[in-house]
Amino acid sequence: MESKDAYLSRPWLAHYPSGVPADIEVEDISVPELFDRVSEKYHKKDALIFYGRRISYRELREKTDRFAAALNDLGVSKGDTVALYLLNCPQYVIAYFGALKVGAKVTPISPVYTSKEVRHQLEDSNAKTIVCEEMLYDNVEKAEIDLDNIILSNIGDYLPPLKRIFGKSALAEAYSGRKIPSTQYRQQAGLQDFQGLIKKYPPQPPKVYFDPGKDIAALPYTGGTTGLPKAAILTHSNMVALQKQTTSFWPIFEEGKEVGAAFLPFFHIYGQVVVMLSGLVQGSTLILFTTPDVEEILNAMDKYQVSGFYGVPTLFEYLKEHEKTGRVNWKRLKLIACGADTLHQSTVVDWERRTGTRILEGYGMTETTAVSHSSPYHRPKPGSFGVPLPGVLAAVVDVEGTEFVPVGEVGELILNGPNIMQGYWKRPKETAESLVEIDGRRWLRTGDLVRMDEEGYFHFFDRKRDLIKYKGYSVFARHVEEVLYKHPQVKAAGVVGVPDPKVGQVVKAYVVLQSEARGKVSEEELIEFCKKNMAPYKVPKIVEFRGELPKTDVGKVSRRELREEAEES
Repeated sequence: MESKDAYLSRPWLAHYPSGVPADIEVEDISVPELFDRVSEKYHKKDALIFYGRRISYRELREKTDRFAAALNDLGVSKGDTVALYLLNCPQYVIAYFGALKVGAKVTPISPVYTSKEVRHQLEDSNAKTIVCEEMLYDNVEKAEIDLDNIILSNIGDYLPPLKRIFGKSALAEAYSGRKIPSTQYRQQAGLQDFQGLIKKYPPQPPKVYFDPGKDIAALPYTGGTTGLPKAAILTHSNMVALQKQTTSFWPIFEEGKEVGAAFLPFFHIYGQVVVMLSGLVQGSTLILFTTPDVEEILNAMDKYQVSGFYGVPTLFEYLKEHEKTGRVNWKRLKLIACGADTLHQSTVVDWERRTGTRILEGYGMTETTAVSHSSPYHRPKPGSFGVPLPGVLAAVVDVEGTEFVPVGEVGELILNGPNIMQGYWKRPKETAESLVEIDGRRWLRTGDLVRMDEEGYFHFFDRKRDLIKYKGYSVFARHVEEVLYKHPQVKAAGVVGVPDPKVGQVVKAYVVLQSEARGKVSEEELIEFCKKNMAPYKVPKIVEFRGELPKTDVGKVSRRELREEAEES
C-alpha cells in the first residue's frame, strides 16, 4: 500500500466506538438558529448557573434577543465585527449570541491583554463595537481606537446579592489600578450600559438571512512564531460541523441531560467552542466560573452532578496533588478530557492512581474550530492524542514538501474536513502557506510534527515552529523578542520555552546588552519592562545575559541551539 493510501484508508475507523459514523452531514443552519432551536426545546431547563444564580434557556434566549435588538438599533449589521473583552460571565454568552443574531462576527479578546495588544486586535479585525467589562475599560481607552459603540458590563450584575459584594471586591483586587469610568464620564463619552440596553429593548432581534457556508461567525486570534497574532476565519458551518462531529464521536452524552464545568476562558477557542458553544447547543447546563478557582470548581463537581470535565495539563498537574481532589467522585463523570497542550505521561499516571479514572487527550487548533482528534473513550492509547473525528481526514507529509511519509514516520500533520477554517483574516500569504491543495483536496498544514501508528492513532512529536505553551496559553517567541528589542539597552535577544511539568513551558530570554549597559541593567529590570508591554503570561520568567548569541548561517539568532542549551541546563 502506498503511503498516501495508508492514510486515506482511515485505519482509525476500526477503533471508533460502536455506532460512531465515519462521516457526518453538516446541517445548513447558523449558530444562533441552532441555539434558538435548542433553547425552545429546553426552555424550562437551567442553561447557566453563575455562583448560584440560575438562568434558564428561556431567559437566556430572551436576553440574547434583547441584546441583538439593541445592537441593531446601534447600527451593528450583518458583516460587522463585535469585540468581546470580557471575563467568563452570563454577559459573555448573551453578547456572543446577540452579536451573531444580527449577522455580525465576534472576535474575543483576552482579558489579560495590554492596551497595545487590544489596539492591534481591534484594528486588525475592523471592530467598531466592543462589549467590555468595566474594569478592563482602561485598556480600551489607552488603545486610542475610534469605535462606534463601547458597551460596558459589570460582572456583579448577575451575581446573587450576597456573592455580589464579595465578587466585586475580589475582582477589584485582581484588577487593581484599573480606572473604572464614573457615571458622569460615561455620559460625556457616550458609553453604553449593557444592562440598560437589555432592559430598554424588546426581545425582537432583526430578521437576518444566513449563508452558513460563507458567513463568518468568529475571528479568534492565533499565531505562529513570527509576527503579530492573526485571526482564523470560522464560518457558521465550521462551528455547526464541529458540534455534529463531537456529538457523533461521544454518543455517551445525551442532549438536554448533561452538566459541564465552564471555567476554561471563553476568549480561547477551547473554552469558547468545546465548552460554551457545545454545551449550549446541546441543551446542557453550564456551571459558569469567572476564574478557575480550584476550591469553587471542586465544590461544584458533586453538588451539581457535573458529567463532563475539560481541562489543560497544568490544571491536572495541580489537581493530582490537591488535598480536596479526592472528595470528588471522578468515576461518576462520563468524560475527563485534556487539550490545549501536551499532557505529560507522569501526570496521566499520577492522576489515574489518585482518582481511578483516565484523562482522555485530544488535539486541535484555532484553525480546526478547536478540535480535530480525540481519544476514543473505550480505547485510549497511552502517549497518543487519539484519532480523527468523524469527517476529518488526517495524514502526515514531508515537512518541506507534500509527499506522504510512510506510516510510523514523523512528519507534518495535515488535515481536511468541514471544521477547517476558511483562511486567515487579511493574511493571503499565510493562508496560501497553510491551506494547500494536494491531489485535489484542500489540506491545512498544522505546523506540528506527528506520526501515525498502524492503528491510525496519532502521536505528537514536536512543534515545527517555536511556539511556547505556558499554562495552556500560546506565547510567540518573536513577539517577546520584539518587545525586548524596544528596550534601548538591548542589543540582541532570543526567546525559547523551557520544559516545566507544572506549567508546560516557561519563557526564557537570552539577552545581549549594549556594551555600556553591561553590569548596569538587571534581569529584574527587563522583566519589569516586559510586564508593562505585554500580557503577564508572555513575560519571561528567566532572563540570562550573554556576550553573544548563536546564529544560523544566514545570521539569525538560532533558537534551536538556545532551546537545546536551556533543556540541558
